[in-house]
This record gives sequence, C-alpha cells and structure tokens, in this order.
Amino acid sequence: MKQFLAIFLLAATPALADMEHARDLMEEGRFQEARVAFLPYARSGNADAEELIGVMYALGLGVERDDTRAFEWYLRASLKGHAGAQSGIGWYYETGRGLPAPDLVRAYMWYALSAIGGDVDAPDSLESITPKLTASERALAETLVDDYRVWMYPFR
Repeated sequence: MKQFLAIFLLAATPALADMEHARDLMEEGRFQEARVAFLPYARSGNADAEELIGVMYALGLGVERDDTRAFEWYLRASLKGHAGAQSGIGWYYETGRGLPAPDLVRAYMWYALSAIGGDVDAPDSLESITPKLTASERALAETLVDDYRVWMYPFR
C-alpha cells in the first residue's frame, strides 16, 4: 500500500504543479493562457478547473462573457461537490441571468448545498433568499437539498 501511495503522489505532483501554474497565470491576468492550461484538467473532470473556467465565462476574463457557458461549467463542478461552483449556480438561479427566469427554489437548494460543502459566503446567501420563499417553496427546496446531500456529501 505504501508503494502505491508513493507512486500515486509522484504521478500526481506534476499535475498539481500544472494546475498551480494555471492559477498563477489567472492571477497574473493572463486569462487566455490560463484557460488553455485549465482545459485538459476540466475535460478530465477536475472540478477546480471547471469552476475556474466558469468564473472566466461569468466575468468575461479572457473570453467573451457568456452566462450560458458559465452556468454549464459551474454545473459540472457543482455536481462533483465544488462548493464555490454551487454558490455560483445558486446565484444564477437567484438572478435568472442567462436562464429563462429566476428559480428561487433551486437557488436556495444550491446555496444550501454550498453551505454544507463549506463555502463561507453561502450562509449569507441563504439568509438573503429565505424570506423570498413561501413555506411550500422552502419545503420543496429542503427536500431537494436532502436528495442531493446524501449523494454529494454522504458524511455531512
């Protein structure tokens, strides 16, 4: 087992370093290069890379702002339990930006999942959106949270 772990860590180290390099490019404002560097990881299912590409589309960093693509990249990461992306999805549902209409039930659901996942801003978002829901909408949202929670966060 120790040998397997050592081999895994050695194999993963270059990938982790490359992700850090992509983050560095993003922090330096070299967004197009960062996106190119993130894409192989995102296509391999790396939730951090997916979320950061979503950020780029949401804010128009190195790409034309595209709410539909931002939402889709956030959604990919969200379904893997990425708390930051879950807050992003909640925001899109709350505002309705890039969607046919706002959906406060789903906004609540994603903010709640994000809070469970540890996003520090999610409790504030929940506090803000809760008074906008009827009792039946909140009950439905809580049911959806319970459905997703056992799948995404089985030990929380």
